[in-house]
Amino acid sequence: MQYHKNGFRPGDPAVIPPADKTRESEDNVDVLIVGCGPAGLTLAAQLAKFPSINTRIVDKKSGPLTVGQADGVACRSMEMFEAFGFADKVKKEAYWVNEVVFWRPGQDAPLIRADRIQDVEDGLSEMPHTILNQARIHDFFLEVMSHSARRLTPDYGMKLLSLRRDNADEYPVKATFELDSKAGRKTINAHYVVGCDGARSKVRECLGYELKGEAARQLWGVMDVLAVTDFPDIRLKAAIQSANHGSLLVIPREGGYMMRLYVEIDELHGTERASDRNLTAEDLIAKAQSIFSPFNIDIKEVAWWSAYEIGQRVCDAFDDTATNAGHSEPRIFIAGDACHTHSPKAGQGMNVSMADSFNLGWKLASVLNGQADARLLKTYSEERQAKARELIDFDRDMARLFSAKPKNAEESERFQQYFKKHGRYTAGVETQYDQSIITAEPEFQTLANGFTIGKRFHSAPVVRLADAKPMELGHALKADGRWRIIGFASLNDSGLQGQPVDQLCNYLLKDNGSPLVIGTPQAADVDSVIDLRMVFQLPHRDLAFEKLPELLRPSKGKYGLTDYEKVFCADINADIYGLRTIDRQKGALIVVRPDQYIAHVLGMNDYARLANFFSRFQLR
Repeated sequence: MQYHKNGFRPGDPAVIPPADKTRESEDNVDVLIVGCGPAGLTLAAQLAKFPSINTRIVDKKSGPLTVGQADGVACRSMEMFEAFGFADKVKKEAYWVNEVVFWRPGQDAPLIRADRIQDVEDGLSEMPHTILNQARIHDFFLEVMSHSARRLTPDYGMKLLSLRRDNADEYPVKATFELDSKAGRKTINAHYVVGCDGARSKVRECLGYELKGEAARQLWGVMDVLAVTDFPDIRLKAAIQSANHGSLLVIPREGGYMMRLYVEIDELHGTERASDRNLTAEDLIAKAQSIFSPFNIDIKEVAWWSAYEIGQRVCDAFDDTATNAGHSEPRIFIAGDACHTHSPKAGQGMNVSMADSFNLGWKLASVLNGQADARLLKTYSEERQAKARELIDFDRDMARLFSAKPKNAEESERFQQYFKKHGRYTAGVETQYDQSIITAEPEFQTLANGFTIGKRFHSAPVVRLADAKPMELGHALKADGRWRIIGFASLNDSGLQGQPVDQLCNYLLKDNGSPLVIGTPQAADVDSVIDLRMVFQLPHRDLAFEKLPELLRPSKGKYGLTDYEKVFCADINADIYGLRTIDRQKGALIVVRPDQYIAHVLGMNDYARLANFFSRFQLR
């Protein structure tokens, strides 16, 4: 974490000095976010990073979430939390999912432990798979928002009534709300509106869109409980398939005592809905006890419970361009459960919702700050809708196999084999975006096969040159809206004058066609839009920081202080070149999007191709 760039400040460095908002209006905003779930708060936290962007977030509820709902945090989401600065807080509080056990009927016993596996394969991520109450995740995002220069806080008690788009107005979207404070109605005018308002989204309804897919036929219950049991694996993630009573999933919760039980209830018939059953917590307890049999479980307290229907549905579009013929620039978006719904057992709901917003936030900021063409915004629906459809297909198979009534051991093994096979997917690291204006063709992928174009930047250990600090390279990629160019120097390149690293830095800093020259505003820090980082193969004691190119030790802030955190060396104990199969002789350039996904892989001297890539969306 870097601070004191513009002068010494005592106190918590995470609390940024407030922005001047004296000339702003609460009724005319750049971005209006409707909904304070994980999608809405992720988006708000990212936009709060930009002092010049006027963001407002509202919710119809009377206050923040306090209990229940989602709990699974995938490895990829933990990587994202690191970019926002609170991954360590989650790791400290959360339950870590280390192993998974599978129980099924045996020949001589009603239930036997059929398998026990590692939850996340080695080397998949530096982050663990964790379990933590969604309300606490909300708390951390709210803290990021309140500590930002924007001092952003939600406005609760605002129920959306209507949306109207008028492209002739300076603020094209008009949102009208009913206030629960008996103060009548209120209209907010916005450049952009994002609906993060859940499966019954009013924003989606205003767009005339519907969730489409399979009808829900399976009824499940979920409850967070404190219990006494003789089931031996109660502090492990456990999938239980009984012979005659259905299936159950055990998710241990944070704190060491509580657990979450997903309990299969029954199939729904005809037009029947979950609410028609009038289920009670006692019904869920009785069902759980029958599935656990012959083990006993005495539930002492139910902290939260709910009943739900499994259905896999997705919206046809995630923005409003389909409803605004002749206007290609989207102004209204939907994210999270507003555009896709599925079962909770694979632990993807909150994770995919946050990924939606992380994809959209930097794009909105880039356009609003005049750094990118508005057509960049169309890539949000294109990219995230494709990922939602993949999720729906995965979830349909997962739910079907988990609810199956196995007739023999071979059929019973299908679920656990499917779970093992798709472990990378459930960890959130298999997402790969298709080619677009911000995801290039893999022409030079062989220079760094471990950094797959379209996939997230897979971190690896390095040593920071200036202070010899061992660290994860991916942890330098913060959620600040900046593009990254990460160079991997060729063999024996030490950054001296005339060597490839020096030539690259001279091009980026001085050539009129350089994307850094084109994209950096006057009087701004040289890395304010595109941030160059460099990794060398030579040991850190064999490099001279003071002899490196100016761009790798830039002067920043009002005092012209030197940034000492741009340069890294391979760790001899965990060599990043070997781990990510980077060409040692040629080196490589990795272009990383602000949401940490690989946009391009190029050679160290591919200046023309680098400039051409950024010209696809960058404004001059």
